Amino acid sequence: MEPPRPTPVLGAMQRVIPAPVSVEPAAGNGFVFTAETVILAEPKEDVMRVARYLAAAIGPAAGLRELRVEPLTAAARAGGVQLALKPATPGPGGALDESYELTVSPERIAIVAPQAAGLFYGVQTLRQLLPPWIEYRAARSDKARPLAAPAGRVVDRPRFGWRGAMLDVARHFFAADDVKRYIDLIALYKINRLHLHLSDDQGWRIEIKSWPKLATYGGSTAVGGGAGGYYSQEVYKDLVAYAQERFITIVPEIDMPSHTNAALASYPQLNCDGVAPALYTGIDVGFSTLCVDKPVTYTFIDDVVREIAAMTSGPYYHLGGDEVEKLTPAQYKQFIERVQAIVQKHGKEMVGWDEVAATELLPTSIVQHWRPKVGESLAKSRRIIASPADRAYLDMKYEPSTVLGLNWAGNVSVRRAYDWDPISLMKGVNETAVLGVEAPIWSETLVNMHDVEFMAFPRLPAVAEVGWSAVDRRQWDDFARRLGAHAPRWQALGVNFHRTAEIQWER
Repeated sequence: MEPPRPTPVLGAMQRVIPAPVSVEPAAGNGFVFTAETVILAEPKEDVMRVARYLAAAIGPAAGLRELRVEPLTAAARAGGVQLALKPATPGPGGALDESYELTVSPERIAIVAPQAAGLFYGVQTLRQLLPPWIEYRAARSDKARPLAAPAGRVVDRPRFGWRGAMLDVARHFFAADDVKRYIDLIALYKINRLHLHLSDDQGWRIEIKSWPKLATYGGSTAVGGGAGGYYSQEVYKDLVAYAQERFITIVPEIDMPSHTNAALASYPQLNCDGVAPALYTGIDVGFSTLCVDKPVTYTFIDDVVREIAAMTSGPYYHLGGDEVEKLTPAQYKQFIERVQAIVQKHGKEMVGWDEVAATELLPTSIVQHWRPKVGESLAKSRRIIASPADRAYLDMKYEPSTVLGLNWAGNVSVRRAYDWDPISLMKGVNETAVLGVEAPIWSETLVNMHDVEFMAFPRLPAVAEVGWSAVDRRQWDDFARRLGAHAPRWQALGVNFHRTAEIQWER
């Protein structure tokens, strides 16, 4: 019996995740970084910002400190790393404003895109073409070391405009530095939305100056009774800006009318009987609700939406709307439609979990599909994000023996997180209504970023490819090989990833 053949080592051009539209490796030498290498960028602030990001990421790793960034002019187009804007070339499908082309030759690296976002995604692809040790901070020194990118050309654009990740900071609180680390990790895979679940029964995590006890009291605990926490408005604004610099839009969520015990415990007047319940540290759902018949409830909501909208540069505001057991359908419908109007008044587009599809939604409102079964009301929705719990919920166990996570939606292996398509999965939904995909990670069992990383990696790159790559570019065996090649990069980044037996990992 012949011994099993080793899996061929993939060339750098064959390792990119998400899979690009086309990859053309070239023979011969690639581009070698030296002490004279300069990053040349069009003199526009958002392009220069991408150039500075690239310089900070690559320069110190190669012992070059920080690569110089200079304006790209006609006279300076002979070499270096060039970031340039040019109109998009029309093509079938995809979000052309986020498209890019990356060309590597011995003379230069050129990334061209119609917008700065495309340049940033081209930079992420370039990162993946470079050796994993560039990510390892301990390897950085003043001594130059050889650093080269392989020759070739990548042409790329995303299939969907919404490629999201959701982090639940309400069940367990994650400090701002933790959130920034998650932003950096998801940026590597061209995620462009970070949905922050900022409130739930167990904790309220954002300062509201007109209702201060929401944070100071409602945010004082977590699942299991551990220490809570919250973001001051200054810290939240900094997170929004940090994400925006990486072309990621923060989508804030304040869940209502259910999942509201932290708010109800903070302010008795939000309860129908005027009595504040105790703080809650369990994981049950559906037992709490705002008093939807009291005028003060809508004063409260208006204040919360107003303050959060003013701090959030993106156009979205998520009101939750899920797992409501204490209201009649008529009460629920009236509530959602009234709050939708408040969100619109403050200049934002409402997003809600798929239960809101049963109400009268504005053309701008977005439904986030999470329950695997597609109901008739969802099929009529005009704007949909696909987050089916049995495919995209990264807090589900990988397999029954996984220590962390839950399994009420079933076990979600890496292949299950990868082998699906939002269009074919949501039968009866108009294809043009699907904005994209999002991978939520709920934190009932996750107490720190070590836990979050274990559940997110390697499944987050799988969902990222579902959102970015065309169907004909996705095939499990190919993805599994590319995913296995990312293990050394995650090790260099210090990511606590799950070495599932589904994948043959490079070392």
